[in-house]
Amino acid sequence: MLKGRNYIDPEDLSLEELDELFDLGKEIVKNEKDFIHVCDGKILATLFYEPSTRTRFSFEAAMLRLGGGVIGFSEPGSSSVAKGETLADTLRTVSCYSDIIAMRHPKEGAPQYGHNACTVPLINAGDGGHQHPTQTLTDLFTILSAKGKFDGMTIGLCGDLKFGRTVHSLIKAMSRYSNNKFVLISPDELKVPNYIKEQVLDKKSIPYTEVERLEDVIDDLDVLYMTRVQKERFFNEADYVRLKDSYVLDLEKLKNAKKDLAILHPLPRVNEIAVEVDDDPRAWYFRQVKNGMYIRMALIAKLLGVK
Repeated sequence: MLKGRNYIDPEDLSLEELDELFDLGKEIVKNEKDFIHVCDGKILATLFYEPSTRTRFSFEAAMLRLGGGVIGFSEPGSSSVAKGETLADTLRTVSCYSDIIAMRHPKEGAPQYGHNACTVPLINAGDGGHQHPTQTLTDLFTILSAKGKFDGMTIGLCGDLKFGRTVHSLIKAMSRYSNNKFVLISPDELKVPNYIKEQVLDKKSIPYTEVERLEDVIDDLDVLYMTRVQKERFFNEADYVRLKDSYVLDLEKLKNAKKDLAILHPLPRVNEIAVEVDDDPRAWYFRQVKNGMYIRMALIAKLLGVK
C-alpha cells in the first residue's frame, strides 16, 4: 500500500509496487474518463525552486485530470523564500493547505532533508543533478508501453552520460531487471561516471560496452535513449567538431536499426534528433511526454490512497 508514502528516490518502490503502479497507469490510459473525479476536493502543491516546463505542467495536468486542484509557485522569488523562509518551514506551511506536494529544488538531497517537515506525501520532482524519480517512472512506463517487458533487452544510452541524471537513474532502474545489457555511447569527455559503473553495473555483473559512435552499434539496440551533447562540456573544440554529428540521430542512421526499436528522449531536444525522425513509428519521445502525465496521475492516486 502506497498511501501516505513519500516518493524521493527511484528505489523507494519495490518491483512489486512498481508493477502495481504501472498496472494503474495502463488502466488510466485505457479508461481515462473513469478517473476524472477520483481526486475531487484534493489539492496538489507544486513547489518549483528552479525553472521547469514539462515536469511542472505534467504534475499540474495530472492532478487536474484526476479532478483535484493545484496551488504553488514556479519562481521562488514570488514566495516567502525571498524573505528568507527555510525550506522546512515552507514545507510545513504548505502541508497545511494541500494534500500532496511535488517539489523541484536545485540542491541535491533537499527532498530527503525536507520530507520530515511534511505532514502530507512529498514527491521529488528533481533535486539538482541527483535524482529525477518521476522521469524514471516515465521512462520505465514508456519502455513497457513500447516493448511490453523490462528484461532481456539491449539498451543504448547516447550523448551526455556524465552529467545526465536521467541516464544515471535509468541505468539503476533497468539494472533491477534480469538479462539486460547496456551500450554506453558517448565521447570520452562525457562517459558514464565510474561510480555508476562500479556500484551498479560491475557490482551486479551486468554486461556493458562503451563506444564513441552511435552508427557502430545502433543495429543491436532494442531501446535507444538519446540525450543532448553540449559544446560547453568539451575542453577541446576540435574534439566537439569531430564528434558532434555522431550524436545526431537521423533517418540515415536508423536504416540499419531494428524495426521495433524504441527511441526515447527526456526532452528538451536541441538538434540531437532530426525532425525527420518524429514521424518514424520508432520515435516514442512525444508519447513519452504523455506517459509522464499518466504515470504521475497513477502515482498521485496511489500516494493519496484514493479509490
